[in-house]
Amino acid sequence: MSDTGATQKVMRRIRRMTAPKDRAQLAEMLRHSASSGLIDADALSMLEGVLEVADLQVRDIMVPHNQMICVRSDAQPGQVLSTAIDSGHSRFPVQDPDGEKIVGILLAKDLLNLFALNRAGTFNIREWIRKPLFVPESKRVNVLLKDMRVGRNHMAIAVDEYGSVAGLVTIEDVIEQIVGEIDDEYDIEDEKDIRREGDRQFLVRGRTRIGDFNEFFNTAFSDEAIDTVAGLITQHFGRLPRRGESAVLDGMEFRVMRADRRRVEAVRVTTPARSGGGRRPPSPCPASFRRRRRCCPLRLACGRVPRIRAVSSR
Repeated sequence: MSDTGATQKVMRRIRRMTAPKDRAQLAEMLRHSASSGLIDADALSMLEGVLEVADLQVRDIMVPHNQMICVRSDAQPGQVLSTAIDSGHSRFPVQDPDGEKIVGILLAKDLLNLFALNRAGTFNIREWIRKPLFVPESKRVNVLLKDMRVGRNHMAIAVDEYGSVAGLVTIEDVIEQIVGEIDDEYDIEDEKDIRREGDRQFLVRGRTRIGDFNEFFNTAFSDEAIDTVAGLITQHFGRLPRRGESAVLDGMEFRVMRADRRRVEAVRVTTPARSGGGRRPPSPCPASFRRRRRCCPLRLACGRVPRIRAVSSR
């Protein structure tokens, strides 16, 4: 069929359709169009993302304040360059010397110009910072996207009702809510699914198999109904959790560090403190029993129900 014929066919179907009365009917119409072959799965996913963005607020997608990578206004050129290289980011919020206020945004490309022209010795960060865009954390994401396009801003600083910095959001964060995760040259795949971050903290990929997780942490979560750590967290919440949300399962805190509207990418696991230190004690369940998978979802192999309580991130 020619392109003209296909277009006419689509237009005839549209004319026969009853205009949707609400967003739910519109979403159903889009899914029907996908099942009929009028649009493909990727197009459907993006269109659904456009609809969902209208329901999101900045606080839902922002990077929390305690996870922001910033530079101080009194930092030396070498310190700023080291931060830029280690993080791989292109823009950095600039804090005042006390670290309480955001006074501007520094672009990494400006640093390159300084070092390329051998002007690092006369570097004054306040001469290079750009005016930051401050937005309330309650602002709708679709409105933020429009404001960022009009103002040509790639980063915004979110503030709470008291005017304190709550986090930051980039235009990439907004677009990812529509098209899904966007990997760049700095999103290098690490071979390890579980990486130690501190004495009791570990960064765990959402794709980590429950069996591998159990073996590493000496736990006994069931993999009968779920296969991955992302599935474990999602099953607990009964929905796809958002970044920053956390829960405690069997004494271990699971905090979602990276997620989009499709999947959980990374989780920070904090193991319980032990008075004697060292590793988590062995599970009381026999290994043979665990292998036979006789426990139901979110139960230990011995039949005990793990202590689970939700922990609000806000």
